[in-house]
Amino acid sequence: MLTRHRRTTRSLIAAGASVAALATATACSDTGASAKGANGPLVFGISADATQLLPWTATAVQSQQVLGQVYSSLLNQDSHLAPVAGLADLPAVSKDGLTYTFALKSGLTFTDGSTLDSTDVKYSIDKILDPDTNAVARTSLSAVKSVSAPDARHVVIELRTPDASLVSALTVVNTAILPSGKPLDSLKTKPVGSGPYAFESRTPNQSITLVRNAGYYRGRPGLSSLEFRVIQDENSMVSALRSGTIDMAVFDDYVTARTAKSADVTTHTVDQLDYHALQLRPDSSVFKDTDVRLAVQCAIDREQVVKTAALGQGDVAGPITSPAYASDPDARPCPTRDVNAAKKYLADAGKPGGFTFTAIVPQGLYSSAADEAQNIQAQLAGAGITMKIETLDSSAYVDRWLAGDFDAAVALNGAGPDPATTYTRYFTSDGNFNKVAGYRSANLDKLFAEGIATTDTAARKAAYQKISRELEDKAVWIWLYTGRSYIATNTRVQGFQPITDASLQSLWETKLV
Repeated sequence: MLTRHRRTTRSLIAAGASVAALATATACSDTGASAKGANGPLVFGISADATQLLPWTATAVQSQQVLGQVYSSLLNQDSHLAPVAGLADLPAVSKDGLTYTFALKSGLTFTDGSTLDSTDVKYSIDKILDPDTNAVARTSLSAVKSVSAPDARHVVIELRTPDASLVSALTVVNTAILPSGKPLDSLKTKPVGSGPYAFESRTPNQSITLVRNAGYYRGRPGLSSLEFRVIQDENSMVSALRSGTIDMAVFDDYVTARTAKSADVTTHTVDQLDYHALQLRPDSSVFKDTDVRLAVQCAIDREQVVKTAALGQGDVAGPITSPAYASDPDARPCPTRDVNAAKKYLADAGKPGGFTFTAIVPQGLYSSAADEAQNIQAQLAGAGITMKIETLDSSAYVDRWLAGDFDAAVALNGAGPDPATTYTRYFTSDGNFNKVAGYRSANLDKLFAEGIATTDTAARKAAYQKISRELEDKAVWIWLYTGRSYIATNTRVQGFQPITDASLQSLWETKLV
């Protein structure tokens, strides 16, 4: 569902409230948001409240959008989502691939004025690896044996085994660097980062205000302030854009995006790596039988889901959407809908009359969820399978999803340019989201290890193709499609660069004119 590895992806999907003291936000920042002018504030519309304010545990895209402006990671991504220098330069790597040495940039600070050095990097990675933190990226860093800080500007990461995905894992907000001198509980409500903007205040279910970090290590951000304003209704979001009440928004609905376009509003279409899926939990009593899951897979026409829920603005997909390793969407049992095959699988499972299950469906996290659920429900009925729909608000959905408290879930899950950071957390035996996935095997553990053991793209691709094949042959989840994102901006917004997955990484360079 939920996270983008970004985005770190956008995908999938929340607890906490926060009010930050102005003194904390302004120690290295311009004070208070002024009335809207050339310097800001830029008002960004979001569809749900950003309630997850600790970057290590944030899964909802709305929280990641906000936190991406507050925090920095050890490395950044370029416009093609490849790792580039961030707080540190790209690492020097030993010949055996087990030692990564990072050199931090000089003069780094957090927005409270404290110094950011190697101690904070070591602290952050150690805390991410601590199971008690419940960090989203813990499994992505599982090859890490130790982290040391030999001096203030250098960090050395020792690995147990080579991990070709490590640098990609260090580019996302879920591996952001936090100040070691701040109690972690305080950062859950009063974020202190080193990003382009500093956290100023939050009004629950209304808005979050950020102010310029004049000490940002990459340069002076273009805006005096940013406001993320919660507008749950998409029609209201469109009206706010067209009236100039908000300046930017990201839509995943084609019709809504077209409606938003006007003489004063420009829309940009970008591809998603995030994937839409019907998640089945093989750990549940309902879906423990592979034949039952295959019956569901064979009863669904993915093209019909795309046409109905996304108005054709998407591409049928398999598990892996990373461009260099993408799955063949036809390499699965029943690449097209086959009701007779579905009924045979049901008979083989001892359920010739069909069966009933319940799918949880989010409200407010992404626009196509309800339409996807209703279309899947109708298609399954044609094969004698009854899918009940349980609609949950975003917070309740996230809580249930993270707890693995469901038999099936309609979900939009985040993905990134490296399959390891996308899937090891779900489908390895010790993955921190394995409870969510509900499936594991010794073969997958072996294949995921092979996938990061080399930097050779061809060898890695072979491993991920085998992983994709097992996931689809066992119908672990029903992967549906990847969609599009539509970034709408007022014509006053200048300097923003739309890239894949609707990343907001260039927002710090954006200005209002």
